[in-house]
Amino acid sequence: MSTYLLAIVVSDFTYLNTMQGDTLVRIWARRKTIEQGQGDYALNLTGPILDFLQSYYGIPYPLSKSDQVALPDFYYGAMENWGLVTYRETRLLYDPETSSNRNKETTATIIAHELAHMWFGNLVTLRWWNEVWLNEGFASYVSYLGADHAEPDWNVKDLIVLDDVHRVFAVDALTSSHPLTSEEDSIVLPEQILEQFDTISYSKGAAVLRMLSDFLSEPVFKEGLSSYLKQFSYSNTIGSDLWKHLQMAVRNNNISLPCQVDSIMNRWVLQMGFPVVKIDTTTGKISQKHFLLDPENNVTVKSPYKYEWIVPVRWMKNGDVSGDIWWLMEKEAVNLDMRSGSSWILANLNVTGYYRVNYDLGNWERLLAQLLSDHQVIPVINRAQLVDDAFNLARAQLVSTTLALRTTSYLSRDTEFMPWQFALDNLDYYNLMLDRTEVYQPMQEYIKSQVTPLFLHYKNMTSNWTHVPEKHTDQYNQVNAVQTACETGLTECQDLTSMWFKQWMDSPQLNPIHPNLRSAVYCSAMAAGGEREWQFAWSQFKAASVASEASKLMSALACTNNVELLNMYLSYTLDPAMIRKQDATAVITAVAGNKAGQSLAWDFVRDHWNYMFTQYGVGSFSFASIISGVTARFSTPAELQQLEDFVAEHEAAGFGSASLAVDQALEKTKANIKWVQQNKQEILDWFTSQIGLQKS
Repeated sequence: MSTYLLAIVVSDFTYLNTMQGDTLVRIWARRKTIEQGQGDYALNLTGPILDFLQSYYGIPYPLSKSDQVALPDFYYGAMENWGLVTYRETRLLYDPETSSNRNKETTATIIAHELAHMWFGNLVTLRWWNEVWLNEGFASYVSYLGADHAEPDWNVKDLIVLDDVHRVFAVDALTSSHPLTSEEDSIVLPEQILEQFDTISYSKGAAVLRMLSDFLSEPVFKEGLSSYLKQFSYSNTIGSDLWKHLQMAVRNNNISLPCQVDSIMNRWVLQMGFPVVKIDTTTGKISQKHFLLDPENNVTVKSPYKYEWIVPVRWMKNGDVSGDIWWLMEKEAVNLDMRSGSSWILANLNVTGYYRVNYDLGNWERLLAQLLSDHQVIPVINRAQLVDDAFNLARAQLVSTTLALRTTSYLSRDTEFMPWQFALDNLDYYNLMLDRTEVYQPMQEYIKSQVTPLFLHYKNMTSNWTHVPEKHTDQYNQVNAVQTACETGLTECQDLTSMWFKQWMDSPQLNPIHPNLRSAVYCSAMAAGGEREWQFAWSQFKAASVASEASKLMSALACTNNVELLNMYLSYTLDPAMIRKQDATAVITAVAGNKAGQSLAWDFVRDHWNYMFTQYGVGSFSFASIISGVTARFSTPAELQQLEDFVAEHEAAGFGSASLAVDQALEKTKANIKWVQQNKQEILDWFTSQIGLQKS
């Protein structure tokens, strides 16, 4: 067994237990939390997930017991020690009274992630940390499959596109990104190992393995995986061994691929970034190029494959799916079937491929027309993809910003979660860049007009907010509706959240706010309220016996617009009796995420940098998020200057596990300045014209 997988826990915790076949399953936690039933959900889930994984891998669970322990103070989210998995309380415990459906999903996917490691990572361990992506990317991918087996009504498999694929696109489109696999001898120091545990390893790893499973087919993928795990059980291996076993499964099943598995996968693993695939529907010409958010940046990292990929393309024409995968093998090729005439073409169905897609203008116009006339002809994941691709193509200057904004015009008719979430995520960038400019007001007016029908849809669906929507993703989108309607100033929403919060303050023992809506309602109430509301929320935070409830209140406390309260809250992060060390970075980044708190958080980080660096700089995963959090809004030359001065001042001591985050913050800030200069006027004109249309 690898030494990093050894854990010993000494505690006065108590446990729940059950037998799953011959395996003893126990959930351990503080006695009070077990007595409150917070461990029941994890106990009920662990058995079915273990069963799923045994059948998925084709190998029985290797140990006689599976212990899972919830720790009140734990720096990492969870750790896959063999047979004794440790978790933060928020990750393992679930309280039906106070936890939201997102907390429930987090518990399910994280248990599935950690248990997936019992085979992939523990039974078979990679030789060195340079291939940690295979370990973490694999567990991240399989966590969706395990959670989907345990909770089949949730349709959680689709959410990987939102939570992993498109999230990592944002990082992998920077020139400071890095390949999944690095050279063995480039990783020797502890902080170099820690730096490997980033979004690229987890989320890009999951995305390319999902793509691989899709083009091989899941049964073939599972067959190759099982033979790999059987051959290397209780020993070490390297990534190329997995490709060999998958290639054997391809041969056994007569799968037709354009070349060997390793030839396809090496291009996705050994070079950073991903392509944008451009389809010209007038000629059928298809081309690819390395997608960069800032096209003027030079890529200094040489690639053995010259930034070309072997790309699997699934596509549809006017709603009819083309059966076979078409492979783009070089810089450009022609597929005459993709000439469309008056039809529209849509590529990368269900976003199973790790790439973005661009089209000729005529095809974009046909897709936009389809969204406006009957959006449901386009699958829901691809509606989300069209929004996200368009906004990012616009940032890379490949389509106009107006075209990107037009993909949101149809949203007042769409009630599905994923398209809304992608639109809000992208408009959030506009908010960060422009909320201190004259664009802010017309933008809020436009978003309010789009979200009001969604808000009213959920008001009706829930019989005036008295029921919970049945569908998992509807519960998520109800939160979007409330949060966005309140943020953009819909009076009915603000009155509703203030009323709920006041009812709670009047009788603190009875919280009337549904757990799903608490984060949104608490934040809205803090923003609208004053010191009295804040102090009430603080007292509830200190008294909370459920970690997920404490976490919601902790974030909401940063939503106040009172500068004195925000400064006081920041100062609490220096005192572990007020804010636990594990939560300090989250509080600082939450304050930075508030328009009123951004400059306060930045000043605070600069003033207390030496303390933070000694406390968190070496052994912490979340340390890097301080830098990315406080600099997220940076979009002026003055802010860039401040950041450069800060870097120069502390360069000698280095930035520990935040070194990469500092490079990315500099690159992003420069890109933000350029973006605002190039796009502000066009955005202002578009939002103003939309409000004019609505009024007329």
